[in-house]
Amino acid sequence: MTMAATLLAQEEGANPLIPHTYELVVGIFSFLVVLVVVGRILVPRIQKTLAERTDAIEGGIKRAEEAQAQAQVLQQEYRDQLAEARQEAARLREEAREQAAQIKAELREEAQAEARRLVEAAHAQIEADRQAAFAQLRAEIGRLSTDLAGRIVGESLEDEARQSRIVDRFLDELESSNAQAVR
Repeated sequence: MTMAATLLAQEEGANPLIPHTYELVVGIFSFLVVLVVVGRILVPRIQKTLAERTDAIEGGIKRAEEAQAQAQVLQQEYRDQLAEARQEAARLREEAREQAAQIKAELREEAQAEARRLVEAAHAQIEADRQAAFAQLRAEIGRLSTDLAGRIVGESLEDEARQSRIVDRFLDELESSNAQAVR
């Protein structure tokens, strides 16, 4: 142990801040091993993980931008379709109005035609009734006037041909006197 003691004594005389040579060699070797392990193994793995995360983040951002752009395109398509549907609805409403106006006009024309037909039929019926009444009245007037004339004259005017001529002459005179009175 004497040698160890000598060494220890020498060492005690040495500066405590300066490390021993073997410690420096072991420290440098250890540092180089750690540097190689960290530089060759850990740093590439860390860089790879960082690159993957960067790609994932950038890819997520890119996908989000693409999804947003696609959503905007779909929204614009929806707006276009909505505007187109509104235009189509407006066109259909206008067509319905036009058809309603046309149907209304057709119904009005049909109603007017029916009214004209009814009025014409009524006029024809009135004219037929007037003619029938006139003929019946003429016959009645003829009979009454013949009876009256027979009473005035005192003889019977029963001959039908004669009665007819007298009645016709009387009515013609009556109509001409009415025509002169109207003028």
